[in-house]
Amino acid sequence: MDFLITYAITFVVFFVVDLIWLGLVAKDFYKDQIGSLMKDNTNWVAAVIFYCIFILGLVFFVINPALQSESILDALLRGMFFGFIAYSTYDLTNLATLDKWPLKVTIVDLIWGTTLGGLVSFISYYFSAMF
Repeated sequence: MDFLITYAITFVVFFVVDLIWLGLVAKDFYKDQIGSLMKDNTNWVAAVIFYCIFILGLVFFVINPALQSESILDALLRGMFFGFIAYSTYDLTNLATLDKWPLKVTIVDLIWGTTLGGLVSFISYYFSAMF
């Protein structure tokens, strides 16, 4: 049951933080950089599947181990590393294989993935530790 509570907390935190980034902070950045590659309408099924898998990884590999060691710093650092690895997979593959994929997008995404993983893990640890 603890796993499901932590998963639910992490899902909400991730969704809110990423929505702020994608919907407000970086919306114009992505449109300017890769607008020609973007769909007019988001494929929400694919987006939700990604969220579910990424959050599963955060809870299993980052947040639960940090809760066991009772270290919010562990959650932050592991989360940053996990985010960096996950976003590197996507962005460096795109940089290697897609024509005209901007290096700028890769750099911003790697910074964002690292920040997102750490921030979500930190906040989720904080709230999960209450249960």
